[in-house]
Amino acid sequence: MTARALRRRRYLLDNERFLAPIMMAPAVLYIIALVGFPFVLAILLSLSDATVGNPEFDFVGFDTFSRILDDPVFRRSLRNTFWFAIISNLLVVIFATILAKILVADFRGKWFVRFLVLLPWTTPVSLAAITWLWTLDSIFSPIDWILRNLGLISDNMYWLGRPGLAMSSVIAVHTWRIVPLAAVIVMAGLTAIPNEIKDAADVDGARFWRKMFAIEIPLLAPIIAVAVLFGFILTVTDISVVFVLTRGGPTHATQVLATWAFFKGIEGGALSQGAAIALFLFPVLVAVTAVILRLARRREVL
Repeated sequence: MTARALRRRRYLLDNERFLAPIMMAPAVLYIIALVGFPFVLAILLSLSDATVGNPEFDFVGFDTFSRILDDPVFRRSLRNTFWFAIISNLLVVIFATILAKILVADFRGKWFVRFLVLLPWTTPVSLAAITWLWTLDSIFSPIDWILRNLGLISDNMYWLGRPGLAMSSVIAVHTWRIVPLAAVIVMAGLTAIPNEIKDAADVDGARFWRKMFAIEIPLLAPIIAVAVLFGFILTVTDISVVFVLTRGGPTHATQVLATWAFFKGIEGGALSQGAAIALFLFPVLVAVTAVILRLARRREVL
């Protein structure tokens, strides 16, 4: 190899304009293969009348969207999705902040407590949901057994058989899954707060609640916004918890857009309607992501 060729190779290896596309290529190909192609396919399916029995792309325009908008189950699923996301993420923020405060404290056995906190997140979602399915069983629920022995109830609660309790159970299980991730994010934000600010608050005589609401939460607002963003995306797109626990029942009381798209498009065979229902998630996620990131950026500027 000549000296000129060697210098050219070293130049290319040190050139960011040359290396950047090469380094980004695997991520771009991954996104195109696993996100871009299915997204484009879903758009094409939603504009057709394709079914499992007749997968041909006969263009029908927006007729598929008109049909699903007239579907009362879809409208109920849309409402359930918003309530599911809003309530569960509100609970996640509250419990994650409490857990983060506990995890940054210095006490014996902190590593074991952190392990227990992260356990729900590391457990496979299907295994965790099946465990909760047994725990909330209508007949053999250990929760009902404990409540009966404490004299708090006289009959089984039927956690997954009553509309209100079923939705509350789904929200509780999903919150239990998401809290560890949010707690770790908030904990990272707490540890990043400069010690000078904490020392100044102690010198001024600020107590626990004043330090939390006047110092820590305002400084953690951008971090909490990121946790809420991840939690909202995971909540709206999640299918496992609802599918395993209730399959959208009873009487579609816990049906959400993700599960209804699956039932309509895969189990029901109406590929076009399933794709159209799933596409309703896209503008919702884009709008929520834009609002949360804008709020987080504004807090950082302030």
